[in-house]
This record gives sequence, C-alpha cells and structure tokens, in this order.
Amino acid sequence: MAVLVVGGVGAFIGLFLGAAAIKFKVEVDEREEAVLAALPGNNCGGCGFPGCSGLAAAIAKGEAAVNACPVGGEPVGKVIAQIMGVEAGKTTRMTAFVKCQGDCDKVTLDYEYHGIEDCRMLSFVPNGGAKSCNYGCLGFGSCVQVCPFDAIHVVNQVAVVDKDKCKACGKCVAVCPKHLIELIPYDAKYTVACSSADKGPVTMKDCTVGCIGCQLCKKNCPADAVDITDFHAAINYDKCEGCGVCVEKCPRKSIVAH
Repeated sequence: MAVLVVGGVGAFIGLFLGAAAIKFKVEVDEREEAVLAALPGNNCGGCGFPGCSGLAAAIAKGEAAVNACPVGGEPVGKVIAQIMGVEAGKTTRMTAFVKCQGDCDKVTLDYEYHGIEDCRMLSFVPNGGAKSCNYGCLGFGSCVQVCPFDAIHVVNQVAVVDKDKCKACGKCVAVCPKHLIELIPYDAKYTVACSSADKGPVTMKDCTVGCIGCQLCKKNCPADAVDITDFHAAINYDKCEGCGVCVEKCPRKSIVAH
C-alpha cells in the first residue's frame, strides 16, 4: 500500500509539472540564443545592458546594434550580423586613457596622506587629495580594482592603461572620482595627458607637465584639430592627421603619443 501511495503521488506530481511546463513555457528566439553564444560572456555591462544575456535579447529585438559589444569588437559584431542577417557596419575600436602624467616626480604635494587607499574616499579629505593639482590622478587604484581585464596598473602614483588589454567596457571611466579617464580611439596617434582647468600660473606651480592653455598647439595644428576650453587643450580625433606638430610645439610636454 505504501509503495502504491508513494508511486501514485510521484506520478501525479510528474504529470502536474509536465503540464505546467508546457502551459507556461516561454518561447525563446533562436537568434537570441545564437547571439548570446557569440558574445564573449564577460558580463561587464560596457554595452549598457545588464550582462551579455540582456544585450543578446536587445539585439534579437532590434533594440541594440549588432556591434554593440565593446569587448568582442568588430569580429564579434560581424558574427552577430550574420546571425541577424544585417550589415555589421564599421566599428571604431576604443580604449581607455588616463588624462594625467602627474606622478610623484612631476607634481607637488600639499601634505602627506595616510589613510584608506581608495580614490573614491579622498573626496572627504582636504583638497580632494594630497596632490596640489585638484585635477590629478590620486593613484590609489580604484580603477584597477574594477577593471575585469587587468588593463590598468598604477605606476609611480598614476594609473596607466594598457591599451592592448583594454576592452573599453567603461568601468574605469565610471569609477574615477576625478573624471580623468575617457574612451578614445585605439588608433589615435596623440592625446592630451592632462585634465587641469586651472589658469596657466596655477598649473605651472602645481605640475611640471600640466597643460596651461597656451594655444601653441592650436595655432600650429595644420588640420585645425585642437580646441582650447577652460585653459585646457583637447584633440579632435576625427580631424587629427597624426602629424605630431602639436607634440613638438607643446612647451609643457602635455601632449603625448598614444
């Protein structure tokens, strides 16, 4: 009797679960599964969606571009384009860049800091950190901690990006409290390694390689690819021809090869 009862209950539960599975079955787009399989699976969120599954669903619904994955880049974009039966389009590979050269040899210090080594916590200390330049890299590696690709390391108190390892997921950009990190084209020849918006005399006092907005780079650029805003130079990468004149003319060596 006990065997019959247990067997009957088991059979009833099995039939019930089978019927429920059929009734409540969620249809999955085969293309979505194929796209998910093509994605690298890092779940970094650099595409703006909650992980690779979220991006795959968006691509299958036509709500995201087939080349939206910054980690997979152009090769993955082409594979997904074939799955979706569309053109992949041109993809510009991007990489993170830290706009600062103010290491301990080039920047002055207001005091010695001894405390929690987390850049995000230094907003609570005087002047936002010990460095005289309020726009400089704090050097405690909050960006290093969030990088899933081991593409950032702190060298002499300044974060440095290995552009060949960087996948442009944007996590370092989001975590930097000084907003020093930006995504720039991987093929960019030169870039301005400074974020200071202070006037020239202040910057010269604080850092030996800080941009002072002297406009020599702008005046001598043959492609009109340099703009000056708030005493700070910025390169327009769409116009830049990579001639290197700006590097030669910069008296502060604020513009560097990328």
